[in-house]
Amino acid sequence: MVTHSHYDHLDRAAIDDITTRNSVIICDKTSAEVFDGEAVVMTPGMKSQPLPNVVVEAVAAYNTTEGHTDFHPQAREDCGYILTIDDDFRIYIAGDTEPTPEMLSLKNIDIAFLPVNQPYTMTVDQAVEAVKAIRPCVFYPYHYGEVEEKTDIERLERELADVCEVRVFPME
Repeated sequence: MVTHSHYDHLDRAAIDDITTRNSVIICDKTSAEVFDGEAVVMTPGMKSQPLPNVVVEAVAAYNTTEGHTDFHPQAREDCGYILTIDDDFRIYIAGDTEPTPEMLSLKNIDIAFLPVNQPYTMTVDQAVEAVKAIRPCVFYPYHYGEVEEKTDIERLERELADVCEVRVFPME
């Protein structure tokens, strides 16, 4: 699954290294340009069933903060994805985004992967807001580190301690 066309989300060589003839590539419409018809192209709101027991739903992913909207503009139709496995296990992979109305309305999410790095995606406060709205069982922050403004992961964990399990893995 490719969320958008930025180099840190779309690496055609890496994708080619791991795909087999049984692989299904799912991507947003901008990324589709590099796949020459080899991918399932999705825009926010679309659903696809690439495998018998998996449904993928595209969720809008974009920046909402003034001065940051050029990083991931809503009009480009970048995607996050919800994978529903066996009709009841739901995983949300947000892509690069800030809290959007589409995200904040999600329900029944078992695992949520949300980006937490400024200036490109969410602040700690925005991630806390999103997790409290979504209420996943498990939250994995990603995309933090390797930017000038460091993400306060300890504060993120502390503020969500009573909301869900937060799993943090070193990202630098």
